[in-house]
Amino acid sequence: MAGNQLGTLFKLSTFGESHGEAIGGIIEGCPAGIAIDYTMIQYEMDRRKPGQSALVSQRKEADEVQFLSGIFEGKTTGMPIGFIIRNTNQKSADYSSNKDTYRPSHADYVYDQKYGFRDYRGGGRSSARETASWVVAGAIAKQLLSHVKINAFVSSVGPIFMEKPYQAVDFSKIESNPVRCPDPDTAAEMEDLIRQIRKEGDTIGGTVTCVIQNVPTGWGDPVFDKLHAQLGKAMLSINAVKGFEYGSGFCGAQMRGSAHNDLYNTNGTTQTNLSGGIQGGISNGMDIYFRVAFKPVATLIKEQEVLSKDGKIHIQHGEGRHDPCVVPRAVPIVEAMAAIVLADCYLRNNAYQNN
Repeated sequence: MAGNQLGTLFKLSTFGESHGEAIGGIIEGCPAGIAIDYTMIQYEMDRRKPGQSALVSQRKEADEVQFLSGIFEGKTTGMPIGFIIRNTNQKSADYSSNKDTYRPSHADYVYDQKYGFRDYRGGGRSSARETASWVVAGAIAKQLLSHVKINAFVSSVGPIFMEKPYQAVDFSKIESNPVRCPDPDTAAEMEDLIRQIRKEGDTIGGTVTCVIQNVPTGWGDPVFDKLHAQLGKAMLSINAVKGFEYGSGFCGAQMRGSAHNDLYNTNGTTQTNLSGGIQGGISNGMDIYFRVAFKPVATLIKEQEVLSKDGKIHIQHGEGRHDPCVVPRAVPIVEAMAAIVLADCYLRNNAYQNN
């Protein structure tokens, strides 16, 4: 069915629901002979999984990946890589109150209108649980692109922003705190705010910044498959994402061309990088950087109005286990989606080479 696949040559197809038996996927197009580091894959899964700190959902999932095909003696065979991730800690009874009601800013109502039927347990297919499969594919894509460095981090929570430019960021400090902000002082402020919001039964949004380094010139395709368009589609596919900007982004709309143009050096690099490493939809060899905006999680523990199937408004408080702020757990998801897009661009670019 449309909507369950991402990519052209490096392609991910996924299946499963939040409270079903398992989620999983099939990765096609991965070249043969890539040595698979299972420890690295589990590390990426552990970064995304719930229950990793007091700031996130306390659902306890091991998120262990079982590979079913496409890998032999630790290396990819070039065949489809099938995998599943068992759901082991569902509490479906927490969602019984949602059977006949539509939660505000969730996909409940539109799924019912589109399909005439929905899995109301934890949001079913619309749940962010789906992103675990993306992280698996992203971890394999990262191993295919071992020369490319992808680092994402939390750059804001609510009104609190990390003011450092990415060039001044020490990426090694991203995992040093539960917020995943590489500036310790800003991270402490963010953590205090999230704890406060959680006590109030509310939620808060934020942004994730991603920096991609060592991408050579030439990745991405003109017109409808521009590199930034593919990255934008991938990021806007992530649950709770409300915006995507790369390079100068919306700030560039306030500038004059004389200030915004990236002037060349004699070796083809540029003196500035307001283009965000992409020109004409094709990578230009400079760092690629972008920012992704996440809305506050829609499920609140405090009471709010909901719509029932009989067209009446009711008061209901959220149940289940939810994140007061999704951005810390979104960091590895942003990296994974970027890696999937870049792996696809890498393979497509190789197809153009006359070797």
